[in-house]
Amino acid sequence: MGKLDGIAAADLRAALADATDHKAVRRLMVALAYEDGEPVDRLSDRYGIPRSTLYYWLDRFEERGIDGALADEPRPGRPPKLDEDARDGLNADLDAQPAEFGYEAAGWTPDLVRRHLEREYGVEYSTGHVRRLLREEL
Repeated sequence: MGKLDGIAAADLRAALADATDHKAVRRLMVALAYEDGEPVDRLSDRYGIPRSTLYYWLDRFEERGIDGALADEPRPGRPPKLDEDARDGLNADLDAQPAEFGYEAAGWTPDLVRRHLEREYGVEYSTGHVRRLLREEL
């Protein structure tokens, strides 16, 4: 095998028990299966992940250790319009009823959240993007 020689299966299992991020869980499951002798071809079929990606993950475990293999590098792109504090504020707002903010609605809809973001936070999003934000974890 060779790719995970410096990493103990017990350490992988401990990391898996503590993992909450779905990407980290998947990478750890692949690493454990590989450590248990599963060939990359079979792992690729089982998880529906290209072999090249699996080899990349295994190389990351070897080069960076468990923590380094689980962390993604920062991605390029525009910074979010809503910073973490604003997201926390919006989460608190969404726990309340729309009427508490003067809206005549029984519940929050994506369009109402979009209007609320514009009014309270000065941030303009499309309704489709608001749906994505709500799915993410707001």
